[in-house]
Amino acid sequence: MALTLRALRHRNFALFTAGQMCALIGYWMQHIAQSWLLYRLTDSATLLGILGFAGSLPILLLAPVAGLWSDRVNLHRAMFATQLLEMLQAVALAALALSGIIAPWHIIMLSMALGILVAIELPLRHAYLLELVGAKEDLANAVAVTSLMGNTGRLVGPALAGVAIAWIGEGGCFLINALSFVVVVITFLMIRVKPSARPASRPPLWQDMREGIAYVWGFLPIRLLLLVLALVALLATPYITLMPVLVREVFHGGAEQMGFLVGAGGLGAVIGTLYLASRHNVRGLVRLIVYASFTAGVALVLLAWSGSVWFAAPLIAAIGFGILVTSVSTNMILQTIVDDDKRGRVMSFYTAAFLGMTPFGSLVAGSLADVVGVAVTLTLGGIACVAGAIYLARKRPQLREHIRPIYTRLGILPK
Repeated sequence: MALTLRALRHRNFALFTAGQMCALIGYWMQHIAQSWLLYRLTDSATLLGILGFAGSLPILLLAPVAGLWSDRVNLHRAMFATQLLEMLQAVALAALALSGIIAPWHIIMLSMALGILVAIELPLRHAYLLELVGAKEDLANAVAVTSLMGNTGRLVGPALAGVAIAWIGEGGCFLINALSFVVVVITFLMIRVKPSARPASRPPLWQDMREGIAYVWGFLPIRLLLLVLALVALLATPYITLMPVLVREVFHGGAEQMGFLVGAGGLGAVIGTLYLASRHNVRGLVRLIVYASFTAGVALVLLAWSGSVWFAAPLIAAIGFGILVTSVSTNMILQTIVDDDKRGRVMSFYTAAFLGMTPFGSLVAGSLADVVGVAVTLTLGGIACVAGAIYLARKRPQLREHIRPIYTRLGILPK
């Protein structure tokens, strides 16, 4: 366990993790509650897809620009500002729900507002990790521990939401999320980091953007890993958007069953994160990505035709494991091989590839589910993920040729 959580020995990172743990539990409670509320109000899978689209589209559009910005600004101050604005979004959602005047368009517009803030925050967060740990040798572990924190919130939050919706309603879940940011504010006030050095002058934004695009597209490992990640995000992650449909129409359950199943996905993700955090280094992660994306695809196909909640739960755990290992392993590899002066830009493309593809997947999955059914929709996504895994497996020798010299220079591989 000391090896698995070694990044927590850094005081700043431990404080950051504590605050974010509370916020992420609240976030997942809000996420489940708003999806359940929207479907309860409308009975529309298409609107669920639109909700996912509205919340994630800003990430695709804004993340690259936010990555440029993160290479130029004080990361601690910028992160703190985004947390305060996210707290205001939660307060607004809670106020509308508790007053009884909330409408579907309120939910969708506030989801889009949160998506804009997340689009700005995520590239900042990835770049901020290096300041929090202060040592590059612990950076990959900090990525894994951060993912563990997020997926623990994903495990606990939906389960709490399922119970809380029945007891205090969706508005109560939104209020709990707003209150969770109090801990975030306190921890940020306690963090003391040494800001990253910034050059006195920088070229125009468009020139930095062009340089970042050329770097990402011209380096084969970054390009291929991001393409596979985008495929998984586009076709596997929308299963969460379709969860209310799956629970109500296939399993004939309620909010408690939905929280249980989403929590099962979180459990699979936590197991995957613990495994990644326990690894000594990033060797072998490309092979692991192949296995993980293949597993997620097969489990999606089986989930499409499962007949009960109890059969679906382990399959959803396998999907959560596969998506998590694919995304975090890609993050760990990129954080290791990328040049420091391009870290923010590269991680913004990572954010766009993973979270930015989700809106299109959600929109297509929601619309398709209304036409051909949720089972066919999940099956098609699973088959595509399996195909992507096979493609990456065939490209592994080429990736190894490019990555091995970097690992050797960093001491990850013997000379």
